[in-house]
Order: sequence, then C-alpha cells, then structure tokens
Amino acid sequence: MAVLPIHVLGSPVLREETRLVDGITPELLRLADDMIETMRAAQGVGLAAPQVGRTERLCVVEVEDERHVLFNPEIIEREGEIKWEEGCLSIPEVFGDVLRSARVVVRATNREGRRFEVEGRELLGVCLQHEIDHLHGKLFIDHLSFLKKRRAMQAWDAEKDKYPGLLRVVAPGHPGEGSSPENL
Repeated sequence: MAVLPIHVLGSPVLREETRLVDGITPELLRLADDMIETMRAAQGVGLAAPQVGRTERLCVVEVEDERHVLFNPEIIEREGEIKWEEGCLSIPEVFGDVLRSARVVVRATNREGRRFEVEGRELLGVCLQHEIDHLHGKLFIDHLSFLKKRRAMQAWDAEKDKYPGLLRVVAPGHPGEGSSPENL
C-alpha cells in the first residue's frame, strides 16, 4: 500500500463529477487500499477518489471500528437534521458547522462487487454524506452560509501556501499536523 498525495482546495479535480465504476478491478482494489492508508496517515475518517486526483466514484470511510469501501455510493434514505463541525483533508485547518441529515442509508458496491446498504448516524452518517458530496464535486464549505464561508476562505488563504502544486503530502506513520477526528 502507498500513501498518496491529497489534492487541496483549488485543484480542479475536487470540483469534477466522478464517473461510475463499471467493474471492480485489481487496480481499483489497490486504489481503495492506498486511499485507506492515506486517510489513516492523515488522521481522517473518510477519503474520496477526487481527493487523491482520481475520477472514479469511490470513497472509503472508517469510523470507530467500522470500515467501508464504497463503489458507486448513493444516498437512498435521509431523515432528520444534525449540525456537525466538519473539516476536510483537502482543506487543512479549516472547520465549519454543517447541517446534514441526522440519518442516512447509503447503497453501494463493496470490494467483492456485491451491492450492500449501510445506515449512518452521527459521525458515520456525516462522513458518508461528506464523502459522497466529494464524488459530485461538492465540498463542505459549499454548505456554509455566505459569512461563514467567507471566514473559512480567509482561514484557507492563511494555509494554502503550505501546499505547493495544490498537493498535501503526508508520510506514512507521520500523521499531518493539526489533524483531528473531524477531518473527513
């Protein structure tokens, strides 16, 4: 497994719509494993393919002891509302309160090519919604009010020069500075 560079805000791939995965290949399974390794090295709880410069509809999440590799995930049920402070591995050191569904059910394809459903509440539910947003070119800052987004962008302006080429490099076994469990 390898730790991949993470694309940060400003990288065009973060705003692209991903493409459906037609079949699970050994290359895609290696990508999923590399994404898990990258997410862990960066101390995140989720990572989507665009964050590592890829356009496949794939994301990984790991909340507590529950890990999921999701190909072609889609939210099929939503219920209630919850406000959660979110961060993002692609926008380091920037956080904001986002209103999300309190409960979601996601249908996806797993590593073995079988369709499955996962129900998420609290952090798992927020993480699933956050990563699926990434697969459609949407970032958590897009959910913020005008003033909160403006503050978030000011915070990002103070950070962005740390990432030449719009890439964040995290070494295996050396988690990124300032990371927290809210980084999705």
